[in-house]
Amino acid sequence: MLYCPENGTEADLIRRAVLALADGTIFEGVGFGASAEIGGEVVFNTGIVGYPESITDPSYHGQILCQTYPLIGNYGVDPSAFESEKPRIAGYVVSELCDRPSHATSRKTLDDWLRENGVPGISGVDTRALTKKLRVHGVMPGLLDAGDDPQSPARLRREAREVPDPNARDLVAEVTTPEIRIYNPQAPKTVVLIDCGVKMNIIRSLLRRGVSVVRVPADTDAGRILAFSPRGVVISNGPGDPERATATIAAVRRLLREGVPLFGICLGSQVLALAAGGTTYKLKFGHRSQNQPCLEEGTKRCYITSQNHGFAVDSASLPRGWAPWFRNANDGTNEGIRHRRLPVFGVQFHPEACPGPTDTEFLFDAFLEAAG
Repeated sequence: MLYCPENGTEADLIRRAVLALADGTIFEGVGFGASAEIGGEVVFNTGIVGYPESITDPSYHGQILCQTYPLIGNYGVDPSAFESEKPRIAGYVVSELCDRPSHATSRKTLDDWLRENGVPGISGVDTRALTKKLRVHGVMPGLLDAGDDPQSPARLRREAREVPDPNARDLVAEVTTPEIRIYNPQAPKTVVLIDCGVKMNIIRSLLRRGVSVVRVPADTDAGRILAFSPRGVVISNGPGDPERATATIAAVRRLLREGVPLFGICLGSQVLALAAGGTTYKLKFGHRSQNQPCLEEGTKRCYITSQNHGFAVDSASLPRGWAPWFRNANDGTNEGIRHRRLPVFGVQFHPEACPGPTDTEFLFDAFLEAAG
């Protein structure tokens, strides 16, 4: 523990914290949130706003999130903005932490919220330097020590090299709903949502359109899904390597054979491609931001999208009958696929946004229209 240099009072004791990357790079700063040591994949998000939504996004499960915007926590924490019931990140890295938020909806500080939920954070980090490191060398495992008595940087550097890659686990199985949940059961039309780590605003976006949503675990087989007689099926976003979601891929493969209208979002689009016979691969540092431009193939339209993913579909691997739908204007990677004949499509970005632009929310209407 260290005294705050401004006044040196006991109330202002601060914790020294250290972030060690697998390549040996060390970042020292001030700890906040939980007093803990945690390993994970270190990634960055360039969003200016929306930190509560990002922190609660299950797609970040297993990751230490670096926020590139320099001031975080300035509007506090509002539970109505959560994308799941609790923080999903492993750890949090910021340049400057605001401990006195000012907003009408704020219920607590970011520091208090993360501490209550066991998530460690580090502030005072040169997040620009960290982001440049990850852009050049790619995302990598790291170790965040924000405990009361952090280890020496030399020891953390050694241990960071041993942090396992969370993408080697079936992360979807760790965040999916444990039971079937039904929303708006009296609605005349039913949509089944395969929960691979769904953001709540996907569910809200469907409910606003007057359908009943049956949320099922990611390992639910196709027969159980079809028993609900859905007009269509949504495959949600989620964390990790889509190839690990073998049960979901098998279910979607059968749903494709049955001709069920399908809509894949983010990881759901990758699962859809894998079920169709395509392949996916890991991006160097992923797309995690609210300002990713996506071009629609065959048109001059460009949409600004919210994204959070580290894997992508290989467009060249799509089998006959499938076509790329969107591509990223920055790096040319695939941002969407669709079947040439069936009412089946997927997008790599988040049409429900939150945080981010609402340019592509119309895709929910397109899906429900295709579902009939």
